[in-house]
Amino acid sequence: MTTVLITGANRGLGLALAQQYAADGAEVIVCCREPARADALKELAASFGDRVRIMQLDVADESSITSLKRMLADKPIDILINNAGINGLSVNEIEAEGWMTTMRVNALAPMLIAQALRDNLRRGSEKKLVAIASILGSTSSAGGGKYAYRASKAALNNGMRALSRDWASDGILVGILNPGWARTKMGGDDGFISPEESARGLISRIAELTPATSGVFQDYRRGVTIRW
Repeated sequence: MTTVLITGANRGLGLALAQQYAADGAEVIVCCREPARADALKELAASFGDRVRIMQLDVADESSITSLKRMLADKPIDILINNAGINGLSVNEIEAEGWMTTMRVNALAPMLIAQALRDNLRRGSEKKLVAIASILGSTSSAGGGKYAYRASKAALNNGMRALSRDWASDGILVGILNPGWARTKMGGDDGFISPEESARGLISRIAELTPATSGVFQDYRRGVTIRW
């Protein structure tokens, strides 16, 4: 049975990924800041029983990441999906504390989580580390506004690209995936696709991940590579 761990799984894209992986027969570890208030995850766990495990994780808190690792111990993880993220500051705002919070959640936390769970990935059969990136992290196609968010996603891309090279000797594959503009609380109501459609595409790209595509910036749609 494939074991998948998803951060930021209590709503939106993270929830859609969890629902589809569970429906496909995977064991799903769903992480969120406040499990007691995660009603959708409780319903998912009620539907799939022991195959869905809810765990507390605040990605902005390094001690919470350490606690997650301690609870997981040596459990093998096949697919680790770093999905948790924030929009951060408003479109044109530049403010130090908010900028650093955005960078911590979107860029640093996925790296810390990957580092903490590296041995768990090594023990897995698929050994896939996935970052939910954004086309807004593409420097080549960058427009204006959303400065902190764009910078954080570009940093995420760069860090994950480096891990794809440095951890290749462990057999770990790194997916850097743009989920498209989905209609979620974070993406807003004007998105082009539903969270479920995005999740289906992402799951297909993760399934197809190979050494040739490890560390490549890809779209949720098949065959679409995004410029750095």
